[in-house]
Amino acid sequence: MNNPEQINQIHTQTMPSAPAGEHNRIAAIGQRVLEGVQITPQEALHLFNLENQADILDLIAWANRIRQHYRGNGIHLCSIVNAKAGGCPEDCKFCAQSAFYKTNSPRHDLIDPDSMLQAAAEAKRNGAAAFGVVTAWKELREGQSLNRVCDLIRAIARKTALRPDASLGLIKSQRVADQLREAGLKCYNHNLETSRRFFPSQCTTHSFDDRLETIQYLKNAGIRVCSGGIIGLGETREDRCDLAFALREIAPDYVPINILAPIPGTPFERNAPLPPIEILKTIACFRFILPRQEILIAGGRAVNLRDTQSFIFAAGASGLMIGNYLTTINRSPEDDLRMIRDLGLTPKSHPPH
Repeated sequence: MNNPEQINQIHTQTMPSAPAGEHNRIAAIGQRVLEGVQITPQEALHLFNLENQADILDLIAWANRIRQHYRGNGIHLCSIVNAKAGGCPEDCKFCAQSAFYKTNSPRHDLIDPDSMLQAAAEAKRNGAAAFGVVTAWKELREGQSLNRVCDLIRAIARKTALRPDASLGLIKSQRVADQLREAGLKCYNHNLETSRRFFPSQCTTHSFDDRLETIQYLKNAGIRVCSGGIIGLGETREDRCDLAFALREIAPDYVPINILAPIPGTPFERNAPLPPIEILKTIACFRFILPRQEILIAGGRAVNLRDTQSFIFAAGASGLMIGNYLTTINRSPEDDLRMIRDLGLTPKSHPPH
C-alpha cells in the first residue's frame, strides 16, 4: 500500500477530480518533463500558485513519477557534524550561529580529528553514505584553518567508508578549492538560500554573487556542488520559483531544501510556519524544474511537516539528511529508515562517486 506507484494508482482511482483543464495542464507539463523537455518559468510559477487540493495532489503524483523516472527508488542519505560552532560574523537572519544574535546555540572551536571520526562512525551506523564537515565562519582562506580542515577531510577519506563532504563558507580563491580537492573532498555544500531579489532581506554581510563565485571555484576544481535553499523566510512563491531556476542554471549535483524552524533570538523568530501542503507543493515544483538532480530534504522537516513527512518522496524528494542538524534536533534515524522502507524505497548504502 505504501509503494509510490501504488500511491499514484490510489490517487487516480479515489481522489476527487480536479477541473479537467487544470488536470490536463499538469499532466501535459509532467509528461514533457518525463520526455526531457525543460519547464518554462511561466509554467513553473503557475504550478507554485496552485491552490486546489486536488490539483496539488495531481502535481505531487507527477513529481513522484518524475523522481522515479530520473532517480529511481534509491534514497540518498547524508549526515553532518557541527565542526566549528557559533560566532559566525555573517548576519543571516535565520541562523542561530550568527554572532549578531543572542541565541542558545553552542559555541566551540574546530573539533579534533578523533571527535570528528566518532561523529562519522555514528553517521555510518545511522545509514549515511556521505558525511559533511560544517563550520560557522564567513570564509575559508589559506592558512591554519584550511590546513586543519584538510586534515579532517583526509581522515574521513582514509578511515571511513563515507564520502567526505563539507560546508565551509565562502571561497574567494581557486587555490583554496584546489587544496580541498587534493585533500579528498568530493562534495561541497553552498546554498544560494533564496532568490536574488529576496537575498538582501535575509543577509547583508555578503551577496548572492559571492555565493555564485564560490560555486564557480568549486566547479573549476572538479568538486561536486550541493546547493539549495531555505523556504519560509518570508519570501514569495515567485522567489521560490526564481531560486529553483537559479539552481537550474548552476546545475548542482545535490539540491537540499530546508524549511525554516524559527529560532528564538533571531530576526525570523516570529515567522509564521508554512503549511505542510505548501511545503510539499514546493518540493514537487522543484522536482519539475530540476528533474535530474538529487533533491534532499534537510533542516526543519520534522517540526514543519510533522505527520506528512513520508509524503516528501511522493512529492519528488530523493534524499534525506539524517541525524541531528547544526543547532536543532531531528527525529531518530531508525524512524527515518523505517519510513523509507515502508514506502517501498531503498536507502543507498554506498557513497556516490
